[in-house]
Amino acid sequence: MFRKKDHLVGLDIGSSFIKMAELKTTGQGHVLHKFGMARITPGSIVEGRIVDMHGLANDIKSLFKSQKVHEKNVAISTGGHSVVIKTINTTTRPEKELHNTIYSEAEQYIPYDIDDVNIDYQIIGESESSPELLSVLLVAVKKDLVAEYIELIHLAGLNPKIIDVDTFALQNAYEILPYKNAEQITLLADVGASKMSLNILKANASLMMRDNMSGTNQILEEISNQTGITLEEAEQALNGERKDVVSRDTIQSIGFKVAQAWCSEILEVVNAFQSGANNEKVEKVLLSGGGVFIDGFKDCLLSELDADVSIINPFEGLIVNEKKFPDSFITKAAPQAPIAIGLALRRVDDK
Repeated sequence: MFRKKDHLVGLDIGSSFIKMAELKTTGQGHVLHKFGMARITPGSIVEGRIVDMHGLANDIKSLFKSQKVHEKNVAISTGGHSVVIKTINTTTRPEKELHNTIYSEAEQYIPYDIDDVNIDYQIIGESESSPELLSVLLVAVKKDLVAEYIELIHLAGLNPKIIDVDTFALQNAYEILPYKNAEQITLLADVGASKMSLNILKANASLMMRDNMSGTNQILEEISNQTGITLEEAEQALNGERKDVVSRDTIQSIGFKVAQAWCSEILEVVNAFQSGANNEKVEKVLLSGGGVFIDGFKDCLLSELDADVSIINPFEGLIVNEKKFPDSFITKAAPQAPIAIGLALRRVDDK
């Protein structure tokens, strides 16, 4: 099974944790074969850019060794300001001409020099505004960021076969959920350590995407600023590993204020979508990332949005051996697992 040439391990490289997933595809569905996560040294990644290349490569090696992963081909993803995602409209034309047209038109949508980015696109279909236009999803990633991550993966002794976008990887995991209602307008909101990714979907098509630099690092920074402790001590206190450096009440108060700010940012995106969406509204919100563990975040969204708000469990789209992966593990890992699982669903030469 694992000697298939198109098999990939999903590797989600976050600024706080790295996560890996390996799936086995059978006639009954996707089976969870391996999953693991490990904390990385604080400061190894800052705003999506790799600061400690060798240290991070060693962290990845250690994770693969601890999980006894032998496959070397991996799918990774990135996001943040160095990635631009736009839905554009262009005139319908033969495929070869279309390719050239999209590349020539891309420059006006990208805030970087066109020579400094890698461009890819996916044809969505006929534009809603006119049957004579095609709707195209355009993605541009800075070349130096791509080179950075390729170097990291090679240093870890692995082969980077696919570089995806975090938002799309999360959508991959969402699309295999058994309880998914494709016609329901759904917001996927992933709040990690240093980035929030928002994706509003209907019928598996993205209607609006946003990335911003909000995340749980804001809580660590605020704890550090208010109490004078280091960021590492703040992280230990937030995780409950140290109870002697700052009171639980202080942590909860700071976390609640930051969570309210996240809530406001999400509401702003939802309102922007609903104001121009012909009376369509967001009906469901699925939360993921380490931010879901912050008290008050989910409750704030429930009180402000007329929508069902829940925490994603990507393992529900997989066949899981309960003896190998007990419920206690699944409950803890689920919010931080979807991007790695979404990447593990990819295959070599996927479009």
